Amino acid sequence: IKAGEGDCFIAGGVETVSRYASGASDMAPNPIFKGPGERTKLRSQGGQGTWTPPEGLPDMYIAMGQTAENVVEIEGISREDMDRFGVRSQNLACAHVDNGFFEREITPLTLEDGTVVSKDDGPRPGTNYEAVSQLKPVFRPDGTVTAGNACPLNDGAAAVLVMSDTKAKQLGLTPLARIVASGVSGLNPEIMGLGPIEAIRQTLGRANMTIDQIDLVEINEAFACQVIGSARHLGIDLDTQMNIHGGAIALGHPFGMTGARIMTTLINGLQFEDKTFGLESMCVGGGQGMAMIVERLS
Repeated sequence: IKAGEGDCFIAGGVETVSRYASGASDMAPNPIFKGPGERTKLRSQGGQGTWTPPEGLPDMYIAMGQTAENVVEIEGISREDMDRFGVRSQNLACAHVDNGFFEREITPLTLEDGTVVSKDDGPRPGTNYEAVSQLKPVFRPDGTVTAGNACPLNDGAAAVLVMSDTKAKQLGLTPLARIVASGVSGLNPEIMGLGPIEAIRQTLGRANMTIDQIDLVEINEAFACQVIGSARHLGIDLDTQMNIHGGAIALGHPFGMTGARIMTTLINGLQFEDKTFGLESMCVGGGQGMAMIVERLS
């Protein structure tokens, strides 16, 4: 729209992880990254000490769980903090399923047999710290990232309609919100989970705002550690600002639709809580962060 290429766009995505085929590719990774890959493989075996930025090339093919363990190390995030955050996400999501919050943003889907799907499968009622704290680490024998403090694999679809204010006026539409500012950052892919930090700083700067002026924050919960780490660097209050209706640890992270989903949840949250300014952000595999501030209009 800013480039003058149109006035009205639909932005969305869909992911069907449950239908991914099992298979292999005969294409080998670029051999120039063999050394970085071996370094990650060695670290995955445990006992390697705190991650430090490598000299030379980073590991471009690193598994996301390994990046999370790297973030845990350099940010000094405890297993307990991660587990309690994961439990919080589940409990908040379940509470807001029960109070009808998510009905406001979910479009029911009728299956061929007539079954109507209107609730998310992800949230787990009754999740507690005692159970989550007993889960074994997934990615390293001495690691702390588990199924309880990371997002699950989920299917999903989401879309948002973006329109110029001129077009909205012509059509007599009252927008739900307006885009205030946005930002994109890049960082070492081996700690990609911290991408929101610089992206959010950029976005706040462009909006001439501070984090305390933001009412609600939605950061995609790929892993609890990267949300906690980002919040600490930015001064985001985990209790009053961050993902207060639950996040991806409960709701899931269908990769192609998450950006639109968290924006939908953010605007829904601003309406539900009668707030004005919201910030969404997410990390991106490969070493990126993206962020956007919106102002509720209706």
